Amino acid sequence: MKQAYFNWSSGKDSALALYQMLQQSEYEITQLITTVNADVNRVSMHGLREELLDLQAEALGFPLEKISLNGNVMMSEYSRILGDAARRLKDAGNTHAIFGDIFLEDLRKYREDQLKSVGLQAVFPLWKQDTKALINEFIDLGLKAITVCVNAKLLDESFAGRLIDKQFLADLPEGVDPCGENGEFHTFVFEGPIFKNPVDFRVGEKVLRSYAPAENEDDNCFSDDEKPWDTGFWFCDLVQGS
Repeated sequence: MKQAYFNWSSGKDSALALYQMLQQSEYEITQLITTVNADVNRVSMHGLREELLDLQAEALGFPLEKISLNGNVMMSEYSRILGDAARRLKDAGNTHAIFGDIFLEDLRKYREDQLKSVGLQAVFPLWKQDTKALINEFIDLGLKAITVCVNAKLLDESFAGRLIDKQFLADLPEGVDPCGENGEFHTFVFEGPIFKNPVDFRVGEKVLRSYAPAENEDDNCFSDDEKPWDTGFWFCDLVQGS
């Protein structure tokens, strides 16, 4: 059996990809890897508190390695840090790295090229699958998630802190991907068949945050057509439960 580490985002695509990988016998998943914004101690992009990430990994039953990054990390530094981590993971016996990505060709190529340089192969179990079918599979399996970050340009405040269910899908505006694969929304998965127990949390405040586009000459991971640089996001803070 091939050994692989899993690049865990804390959200629904990762959860569905993990579920699918656990149904096969080709790969043994050794651990989870998550990037964390060291400036605020939260999961990168998602804004999830580290303590909830820890509880999530514990409930999933996998060791978790958190890779700390500065909030304004340059692409060259990002690549160096993740490259060093990949080398360590290869030295530990891993031969593959698993991702929950569905679209974005340039991002896939970036991941594959970076891993190839250290002798690892990338695996994308959800790649190019229909996102409407995927999100319905997620719901039908009994996996449960709540939105923690939504793009304010596309979704209003009411979409932050909502459960991912059939009504949520029905309420999405036209043009928004059902899996949020274009960055429309990010989620926190807290219950389902891959969990030993639900993650206990409560919903905190909602905050609108605006960000200036990063001045980053090294940011060549995405093509110009994939750089909208949306800068306003509604975050729903989740807090560890009782």
